[in-house]
Formats: sequence, structure tokens, C-alpha cells
Amino acid sequence: MARILIVDDSPSQLMGIRRIIEKLGHAALTAEDGAAGVELAQRELPDLILMDVVMPNLNGFQATRSITRDPRTAKIPVVLVTTKDQDTDRVWGLRQGAKAYLTKPFSEADLAKVIAELIA
Repeated sequence: MARILIVDDSPSQLMGIRRIIEKLGHAALTAEDGAAGVELAQRELPDLILMDVVMPNLNGFQATRSITRDPRTAKIPVVLVTTKDQDTDRVWGLRQGAKAYLTKPFSEADLAKVIAELIA
């Protein structure tokens, strides 16, 4: 069982993703913005992070960059999970250190596949 941090400012997205993660047998941690996500990642050292992009305080690109450049959290894979579906967004997100990019809306199978690949 992996511990997966979900960072999203939408309560319905947090709840939906959490339901999928728990159905897959993993434990879910949640944060409601990028700054809280970075702090929780540093404190809890989860196995994987699912990061929204459009959020207050610290957006997902900034939070991902902070997590992937911090020696304490650099090995934690980050998946950007967002409605931003332009190629430039995808390229920028991967340049910030994300290991994968999943566009909303996504299927449960797509999320399960990304999680399985990154926590194997």
C-alpha cells in the first residue's frame, strides 16, 4: 500500500481522486493548495503526489518545482493532474520535474495505470 498525496483546491476533485486511490488499496493524504502540498510532502514524504495546476497561493507548476528540487522530496514522483491540456502546459509541467501529466477529466483506469507505473 502506497501513501499518495493529492493536492487540489476543488473539494469534489479531492473526494473523487481520494475514492479512486482508496479503492486501489492505497492511503490518501490531501492538501488544498500548492503551499500546503509542499509542506505536507516535506513532512509526510508520501510515495507519490497527484498535483493540480490551477490553485491559489502556489500553483501546481511552482509546487512541483519546489518539491522536485528539494533534496528531501526530490525522489517523490509528481503527476500533474489538470484541465490545462495544451502541449506547452504539458512540456512546462514536465520541465518542472513532473514524471507524468494527466488531463482532467480522466478515467479511473488512466489514473490507476499512472499510479501503478510510478509506484512499482
